Amino acid sequence: MATVKILIIPGSLRTGSLNARLAAVIAKEFAVANVDVTRLSLADYSLPIYDGDLEVKSGVPKSAVNLERMMSAHHGIVFVTPEYNSSLPPLVKNAIDWVTRVEDRGRTQGQVFRERAFAIASASEGRLGGSRCLAALRLILSGCRATVIPNQLALSFADHAYDDAERLKHKADADTLRAMVMQLIDVAQQMTRGI
Repeated sequence: MATVKILIIPGSLRTGSLNARLAAVIAKEFAVANVDVTRLSLADYSLPIYDGDLEVKSGVPKSAVNLERMMSAHHGIVFVTPEYNSSLPPLVKNAIDWVTRVEDRGRTQGQVFRERAFAIASASEGRLGGSRCLAALRLILSGCRATVIPNQLALSFADHAYDDAERLKHKADADTLRAMVMQLIDVAQQMTRGI
């Protein structure tokens, strides 16, 4: 079988984002596992706030189609998102909402979610590491009928979680990351065989 391809989507555009930093660490872990990994920025897929009237009037924005195509070109997807008020940021929710509306190249609405394996991760300066956000994201992705792997990473005290080489310095965090990465690879391989 061809090398598994994984897409990492950070849910923050902020300079110095803890979640963009975690996304980079996750990408390195996939590379170590000999997986083809791509990390994108949602800044390159600028989207208006989802509005059904806008969709009827103008159709699905080209950026949503391009994001859906990028997701479709990978076997597994990792969302790495900050927590805003115990939930996920509008940037992530809006991207998901628009992508579910795409019908492209013979694929039906939401098909990209049903045929890919997903992992979720979050980093925060707090003790819970964004775990409330991950619960909300898991619920949303499950509503899209996505396969979301059980292993996830909620990185607590993320502003102090790295060593000088930009590796997770606590063994428990590194082990959790590794388990998530290996499980996503395994589930993505199984789903690819089934398609």
